[in-house]
Parts: sequence; structure tokens; C-alpha cells
Amino acid sequence: MTARIGVVGVGWWATFNHIPTVQAGRDARIVALCDLDAGRLQVAGDLFGIAARYTDLAAMLAAERLDGLMVSTPHVAHTAPALAGLAAGCHVLVEKPMATSAADGRAIAAAALAAGKEVLVPCGMNFTPFTAKAAAFVRDGRIGTVRHAVCQMGSALDDLFAGEPMLETKDHLFRPPASTWADPARAGGYGWGQMSHSLAWLLHVSDLTLEQLYAMDGKSKTGVDLYDAAVARATNGATVALSGSATVPKQRGMHMDIRIYGTEGMIAFDCEAGRARLELSRLDGKDETVILAHDEAEYDGALPVRVFAALCAGKPVTNAANAENGARVTEALDALYRSARSGQLERIGGQA
Repeated sequence: MTARIGVVGVGWWATFNHIPTVQAGRDARIVALCDLDAGRLQVAGDLFGIAARYTDLAAMLAAERLDGLMVSTPHVAHTAPALAGLAAGCHVLVEKPMATSAADGRAIAAAALAAGKEVLVPCGMNFTPFTAKAAAFVRDGRIGTVRHAVCQMGSALDDLFAGEPMLETKDHLFRPPASTWADPARAGGYGWGQMSHSLAWLLHVSDLTLEQLYAMDGKSKTGVDLYDAAVARATNGATVALSGSATVPKQRGMHMDIRIYGTEGMIAFDCEAGRARLELSRLDGKDETVILAHDEAEYDGALPVRVFAALCAGKPVTNAANAENGARVTEALDALYRSARSGQLERIGGQA
């Protein structure tokens, strides 16, 4: 079966990553595009040879008999297309963050469950073999009960979150707009834009659900967060420290450093500048090191898109960033931003 996939939102990441990745594979083909900007639709449709073009999502869903829908709209416009795709019987890929409020995240997760369809959030690190190994360490009880975690991430994106053109995209068809990434009124900032990746990894591997959170941040010149620091407690009583920074030098690039501590041992994962490690250390000394190639933990945006195409084609896949994971990430980030504004400890899933 070759799956039929539609794309809503044909801006920077859809045209640079999502559409080319599906077209390069054999599991699916992009059969229709939807965007409010008719000019952008024409440019993308002509470039990729996609004739079916819509400015109305409901019309596309009604006409095209889609197996999957890829939602690549701005952060604040993820929820309505995701719900519409699920209601139309599609599996749905929703760009991260899955939603920008706890209520919307839970609405998407509930709709996926009701529809019997998968939502996949393309947090690429979650779909790697070493991440599956780390999650197995926890599921198999190798570190005992999780009691504490540290989750740190840094990115070389000070230009993006300051409302300036992102250096790496100077030769791309479209460039990421400041209205999405650098506007505090439209879920701009490092938490929504990048910590959604590290939180997705932490919550998938540890299987923690956060319960309350206190945060502080530092702002860019546009008023969005460049720096985030938070402490949280999970429903099982575990404590968590979260950190993020957008001002890593370009030559150093993105890095993650995550430690998960349990009653019988710990997991250490970190990746930075062409090196990576994943280690299990146990109190009884029965340690295990997962050997990683020097580039194995470099971020691969195409990986989750290939998984989604296979999912839509009916192949068995592991969805390591599903709707439940996306909802937990959204709830945590919603609380992070509320706490940074209020200066108070905020409950996960509470209202602004």
C-alpha cells in the first residue's frame, strides 16, 4: 500500500524536510497541499509537482481520501487541523510543540484515542535505536524506580528567537518567520520551540508524568525566552530539573544532556559536536555502555517523517512520540510559561 498524505502549512520546515522526505521514500506520496497563502501554495506545488492545492482544510479532507495529514502550521495553529485530520480518519503528524495549551494537548490526545488513530510528534531523538534502548532500561527495571532526573538542552538559535533570519536557512525555499518563533503572543521562545524535544525524550524514556513546576527565564530582545530553568515534581514523587539555552555558538550546535536516577542505578545520555554516549550504571556494578557511532545522535529531522509514512502505509512501527507524550510535554511547557509569568509554583494541567 502506498499511503496518501496531505500537508497543511507549506512553510519552511514542510518544504525543507517533510515533503522531500516523503517523496524520497516508497511508503507514501504527498497528494495534496493546503495553505492560507495562495502564492506559497503555487511555489511549493510547482516545485514538488503536487497538483491538488487548497486554501481550505475541510475541502481538502473531504476530497482527497487521505491516510495521513501532516500539520506544519505555526505553533499556535496546530490544534484545529490536528482535530480535523483525526475526525476525517487520518493518522496525524503534528509538528512540535503538539499544542500550546494544556487543554489543547489533552484534546488532541483524547481525539486520537476516540478515533483509533495515531498522532506522531516529530521529535527526532525519540525515534532512534539508542532511545529505544534507554527506554527499555527503565521499562525492564534496570534502574529501579525513577526518583530524580536532570534534563538540559542547548541550541545555536539566538538569531531565530531574537526575530532575525536564521543563518542556516539562507538558501532554503522559505525561512522560519519571526511571527512563529520570536513573538511571545504566539508561543515563540525556546521552551515551545526547542525544549519540546528534550522533554519528549525525558518523558518517553522515564515514563514520568509531571505534576507541578516552578520556572524562571531570561528574555530575548523580542520578549521571548532565550533561557529557561525549572524544577518539577512528578506524580510518583520524583524530582526533575529542567534547563534550556538558545545561545550556543553556531559552530558548537545543539546538545542534550539527560540523567535519570533510580533506586537501583542511573542512565546518562549526552550528545554534543559529533560525540554521544548512553550509559547504564547500576548500584550492583552490572553496568552497560551502548556503543554509538560518532554521528548517531546528530539530529535527523527526516527520521520521524519516515516512521509516519510507514505508519500511514499500514506497516508496524513504534510511535515513540505519540499523542500522550505530546500532551505531557505540552502540559509541562504550559506550566513552565505560566510559572515564569506568575513567579509561583504552578500545577501541571492548570489554567492560565
